[in-house]
Amino acid sequence: MKNRNDEAVTGCWLDGLVIACSMYSRIPMPQIVWSAEGMKYALAFFPIVGVVIGALMSVLFWAAETMQLGTLARCCLGTALPLLVSGGIHMDGFLDTVDARSSFEGREKKLEILKDPHAGAFAILGCGVYLLLYVAAVSQLPGRAFPAAAGIYVMTRALSGWSVVTFPKAKKDGLASTFSSGAEKQIVRAVLTVWGCGAVLFWYVTGGAVLAAVLTLAALAVFGWYYRMSLREFGGVTGDLAGYFLQITELVLVTVLAVCAR
Repeated sequence: MKNRNDEAVTGCWLDGLVIACSMYSRIPMPQIVWSAEGMKYALAFFPIVGVVIGALMSVLFWAAETMQLGTLARCCLGTALPLLVSGGIHMDGFLDTVDARSSFEGREKKLEILKDPHAGAFAILGCGVYLLLYVAAVSQLPGRAFPAAAGIYVMTRALSGWSVVTFPKAKKDGLASTFSSGAEKQIVRAVLTVWGCGAVLFWYVTGGAVLAAVLTLAALAVFGWYYRMSLREFGGVTGDLAGYFLQITELVLVTVLAVCAR
């Protein structure tokens, strides 16, 4: 017989799943009250969004080959799909961060730019360049790159979530601080580490040891750069910076996979 404590814990984890998918994706979820207990574990479920994106990308590339879609159609769909599933929340952080970093102002001014809801010229240019590079990378992915590519979307979210609950915060308010302050940090870090190790194992099983090692090293290299950059330029991480890191890492890993696959 289940006791009330077991039911409460299960409810917290389920609430965390709903909160994570509602916040970081457009995956249909039931409407719930975002309780403090649910927020404790929300980031632990962040990589599930990556599982959904990876699965849909694999189906998309299989369908594209089956229906013999043109290269341009396949690449544009492959670029748009992750943005459609995520709702563009991480791209929003990417745009804000590009604007802030392109200002070459001091730390406080950059943090002000991150909060500005308007997109500047550098953000628009950065978005255009990013999408062109992503289309180019996806165009070089052969069908055999899947399902290994699906692990990319899990790894990026595991590392991004891990940074939110671990790295110093640039400010006391904001999305990153909200999710971090209410999180059960040790549990969330442990779960996200398992997700990351699972992505590495998935790469090993689907692509071999060399591919797994190269993708892992590339992800960790960007992660180290992100840590140093965020501290040096912003004094810590924010939700926008975590989204910026996710988008940059996704592009780097897709490009690395394309090179390895060819």
